[in-house]
Amino acid sequence: MNDDRSPESDKSSGERDSDPTAFDRDLNGRRNASEIAGETINVVGESTGRFPRVSDRTQESTGRHAFMVGAGILISRIIGVIRQRVFAHYLGFSDAAGAFNAAFRIPNFLQNVFGEGALSASFIPVYANLLARGEKEEAARVADAVLTLLAFATSIIVLVGVLTTRFFVGLFAASFDPATRELTVQLIRIFFPGAGMLVLSAWCLGVLNSHRKFFLSYTAPVVWNLTIIAALIWFGGRDDFHLATLTAWGSVIGSALQFAVQMPTVMMLLRRARPVFDIASQNVRTVLRNFFPVFMSRGVVQISAFVDTMLAGLISPQAVSALTYAQSLYTLPVSLFGMSISAAELPAMSSALGSRDQVAEQLRHRLEGGLRRIAFFIVPSALAMMAFGDVMTGALYQTGRFDQAGSYYVWGILAGSTIGLLASTLGRLYASTYYALHDTRTPLKYAVVRVALTTGLGYLCAIPLPPLLGVDPKWGAAGLTASAGVAGWVEFVLLRRSLNKRIGRTGLPFDFVMKLWSGAVAGAAIGWALKLVIGHRHPIIVAALVLVPYGLCYFGVTALLKIDEANEVFRRTLRIVRGKI
Repeated sequence: MNDDRSPESDKSSGERDSDPTAFDRDLNGRRNASEIAGETINVVGESTGRFPRVSDRTQESTGRHAFMVGAGILISRIIGVIRQRVFAHYLGFSDAAGAFNAAFRIPNFLQNVFGEGALSASFIPVYANLLARGEKEEAARVADAVLTLLAFATSIIVLVGVLTTRFFVGLFAASFDPATRELTVQLIRIFFPGAGMLVLSAWCLGVLNSHRKFFLSYTAPVVWNLTIIAALIWFGGRDDFHLATLTAWGSVIGSALQFAVQMPTVMMLLRRARPVFDIASQNVRTVLRNFFPVFMSRGVVQISAFVDTMLAGLISPQAVSALTYAQSLYTLPVSLFGMSISAAELPAMSSALGSRDQVAEQLRHRLEGGLRRIAFFIVPSALAMMAFGDVMTGALYQTGRFDQAGSYYVWGILAGSTIGLLASTLGRLYASTYYALHDTRTPLKYAVVRVALTTGLGYLCAIPLPPLLGVDPKWGAAGLTASAGVAGWVEFVLLRRSLNKRIGRTGLPFDFVMKLWSGAVAGAAIGWALKLVIGHRHPIIVAALVLVPYGLCYFGVTALLKIDEANEVFRRTLRIVRGKI
């Protein structure tokens, strides 16, 4: 999976200054003195065969940080899966469930675009770099200014969203009957204020991550999930529409609590938090300048998710619900492994100091280590979802009004998602590397390409293709996820090729990837044999007897093939058992 070497090793600094893909500025936003003096700067790394001495900061270990992020996400996701199971028990594939899932996607756009994506990519690189340079007062001022601007902008968008809901809801509920569509309108209006609180919670995440306080920021969503679970159980006896409405209010309360549990630690780190309306200082302007390209990038990705919901809505409300259940499973490894490693690496990459060559060396070193760790966990996850998606879905959701037929339906949609799972997860780390370079425009360009492909291929695979193949139209939802996977690979290739021209050759060795797939295939063979022997049993029992041996086989085979990451998992497991995390 390695890309070509850079052809630019002989360019002078003047040529590089005219090249928009060049490494124009170091991470602290200032020109390298050597470039200003007109010295020739070559691309470093495998492109030239010369590696500068790496500074001590390169040696900052993010393994424990990634573990804490992963642990936080795992806890949060486990509670999230329980929330989905409780939701499936009470609402299943009902019209109210379709309305709830469609409604939540619309204001959720606000959280994903303004919050975790754009804010992390624009705020953390500036804030973490200020901390690395010892400018704590300026860092606190930037944090205050960003929070003030964020609160102001979010308030306006929430107000406009609540007032204009009825004008755009039809885009995402085309097949809904009038009563279900009216419920969707009501739910969207309830969700919008909660989404605004989650945006402010994402600001807390940016501060905490920059100070390497990862666990709290990624376990905070537990409060949100528990609040929704409590609402479902407490009001579970109500009719579907009434229950969906009360659960939405539970979501809003949970959003406020998620923000509140992080604030005491954030206040301790900042020593104060006060309104600062500042768009004139250089650092705040840098955050804003980096924010809007990421905002657009995340926006077009979220538009892709909206298109998926819209196309699923053309199929049926049940397709919307099934797509949501499948995405809950699909995003688990993306969050658990891709997000954890990318989140841990972004502050470390952003804190890199030194000459241009030294920074490039550090970024390449961190990127390649992160890619290996991500692939080690994502490859078996993808094959497990493809081969045992029915087992996973049955164990998690098959209860109450969610039957075995529903498990098979979600499995088909989930299998389509696995096509692009590895690409989209690795792409997160490549995007983080661009963000550490204060380049938010390049990921935006490639995100637009991805969304265009997802939209065009998604429509073809979801609507006209199933009738042409003579299959039930409901399986068009699987076409949506499969086409998105293809588009994800295109985006990944573009991200990697462009970055390789800037910092030198990066990527995963072919033999390493083949060893991972060998271990996964061996585990899948054992899992399938056990599945056939077990026969019809309770879904949780089947999952335990199939997935556990699958995972153990994968780790065993990769350890025998001398994969360092497998041995590190065993070492970390032993430390956990001994109480030394």
